[in-house]
Parts: sequence; C-alpha cells; structure tokens
Amino acid sequence: MQACILFTASPSSEETDKNIRQLCREFGLQTGKTLSGRTSSCLAQEAHSDEKIEFSALREAAASYQIDVNNIQPDTRTKKLLIADMDATIIRGESLDELAELAGIGSQISKITARAMAGELDFEQALAARLALLKGQPASLLEEVVKGVTITPGAHQLIATMRAHGAECYLISGGFTFLTSYIAQKLGFTGHHANQLGLTDGQLSGSALPPILGKQAKRDFLHHYCGQMNIPLSQSLCVGDGANDMMMLQEAGLGVAFEGKPALRAAIDTQISYSDLTALLYLQGYEARDFTA
Repeated sequence: MQACILFTASPSSEETDKNIRQLCREFGLQTGKTLSGRTSSCLAQEAHSDEKIEFSALREAAASYQIDVNNIQPDTRTKKLLIADMDATIIRGESLDELAELAGIGSQISKITARAMAGELDFEQALAARLALLKGQPASLLEEVVKGVTITPGAHQLIATMRAHGAECYLISGGFTFLTSYIAQKLGFTGHHANQLGLTDGQLSGSALPPILGKQAKRDFLHHYCGQMNIPLSQSLCVGDGANDMMMLQEAGLGVAFEGKPALRAAIDTQISYSDLTALLYLQGYEARDFTA
C-alpha cells in the first residue's frame, strides 16, 4: 500500500525545502505536489512511497529540522465541519492564565492549568480551583484579557477558507464566553460554545455557571453538529492542544493535536507542532491558491 506523507513547516523557506528533500532521500520517498506558494506562511510538500516506511523514525528526524510529518488519506481529505479549541489553539496562551496574571496570582493558577491540560487533574475540578482563587477580582479585567489576546498565525485563513468552501466552523472551548464570543466574531466562526463566568456586583463570583463544558461536552458537540448537518464523523476535522480535547479528537474524521501536550500527542496520530494553522488546510488537500484571505 502506498504511503502518502505531508511535510509542513513554518515559516516557509528555501532551507526548509532543502531539508524536506533530504528527508525524502533518506527515507526513500518520492516528492509530489507542492501545495504552498512562494509567499505562503507555511511550506507544504507532499511525498509518497510504494514501500513501507519507518514513520516514527521519519517524524523524529523531521522534528530535528522543526518540520511536521503526517500521513494523509487523499480520498477523504476535505472536511465539511471544523470544531476548534480556543486556548493555546486558535489563540496563543491560556485565557484563564492571562486573567490570573492581571489579577496578580498568575503563578498559582498557571500551575493548575498545566496539570489539567496534561491530564494530571480532572478538568472540572481544576477549573473550580482556579476560579475560586479569582473570587472578588473586578470584572473589568475581562476587557483587558480581550484587548491583549493574540490570534494564532493561520487562524484567519483557516476559518475563512473553510467557510468559503462551504464548511461550518465552531469554536468549542472549556474557556469562557466573554472571549469566545469576541474570537468567533473576529474570525468568522459559524458559532461558539464555552463556559460562562459567574459575576456578582461587578466582581468575579469565584465559579462558573452550570453546566460546565468539559471533554464530554466537546465530544457531544461534535456528534450534535454532524447530526445537524447530516454528515458522517468522517467529514469532521477537530483540533486542540490539551487532554480535555482528546475524546473529541479521537472520534473526529481527522483529529489534530496542535502544539499538543505530551498526553495528547501520545494518543493522536496527526500532529502539528512546528507549522501554523494553515497546515490544517494543507492536510485537507487545499492548495495556497485556494486560500481565502
């Protein structure tokens, strides 16, 4: 059976192209179509082999050049539904950690966040513990978080291109609606779902309003929207970085660990660690000329 491989890396450069050709020679791959263009932010090169390749060795070798390597299935690539995590995926960093920094308790909360995303703590318990530490902080801090948010490179093109080609895109986050509403509107998502912070007299109440959106809810939204759109799970693409995304990614037609935590990378085969979010378009077979700005 022919092995089909996609190499991606950011930024796109002649040196990266040279390294990909070297990897192809070392592992007996024939280079195929180049999907990216000369001005693309991310280089994307297909390759193939009629022989079985040592994929784990190839991925390890490519990582030394900061190049992502993934198996692709050419016949089932373009997806009709995207469900994306927000924190550390569509945006840089964890919004709750940013809120804690503004409140002056960043180190206390970031430690809990890191353990939750690594799968060492139950997500709902970790969320409750972090919110309790924020009780009494002014609600005005939420506006500061929104002002300081950084969109992950490639996110605009990912959403715009998939929407332009008829896909539906949803932002599903274990974070909070004060930020998902802003990000969803800014990037053009079809819709969004997240937790809602409790507020009392202009201050954080120290809790979230039930029900809590965690890993089960993310998986349930995947099934809900596939059913609503009358499409099979194979037509879905889900992307996230943490342990609470794992269930959703495992059931998606294409689940992608984007800069994933170790526990997630151990469970999810398709991994983007060195490329921007346009790599998700290349994984679906889009070429740079298909992108919508």
